[in-house]
Amino acid sequence: METLVSGLAEEGVATLRFEFPYMEKRRQDGRKRPPDRQSVLLNWFREAIATALAEPGDGSPLFIGGKSMGGRMASHIIAEADLPSDVRGAVCFGYPFHPPGRPERWRTSHFRDLQRPLQIIQGTRDPFGRKPEVEAQGVDSETNVRLSWLEGGDHDYRPLARQPETHDELIRQAAGVAAGYMRRGK
Repeated sequence: METLVSGLAEEGVATLRFEFPYMEKRRQDGRKRPPDRQSVLLNWFREAIATALAEPGDGSPLFIGGKSMGGRMASHIIAEADLPSDVRGAVCFGYPFHPPGRPERWRTSHFRDLQRPLQIIQGTRDPFGRKPEVEAQGVDSETNVRLSWLEGGDHDYRPLARQPETHDELIRQAAGVAAGYMRRGK
């Protein structure tokens, strides 16, 4: 996440980061724990949005997003009918389309309700949704979904050993795609 935030800053994108409650507890005590219920995660995300909107800003549009489950929660937020008008869209870095090894359990039914555009930046080797699987599902045909692929990247954008790009380079590519999407969405 540090490299991604740095890459976004280099692209002129300011970020506000937060942790979900279970992540904060994990960081404090070092114990692995399951994520909070979706309702808790969404409420926490809504509070982060309210905090961002309450801060004095430079007039830049607000885009929400996250990595993996955080991005998935952002996609649920922009599918809500009462979405604040200040939220212009969402960016998902490594969307968990399905649990690894469970391609029959797609997590995209809410995409048809998206109120704002959703940019997904996915590694082609991501076990949560490889390119052929996602393309076969027609996710990119969803009106408000934009897919971008990082060739050879896994869920964390780690490339294949034989690739010329490094891990940091793929993350910076993701930052560039995200920044371009946000610039177009102004």
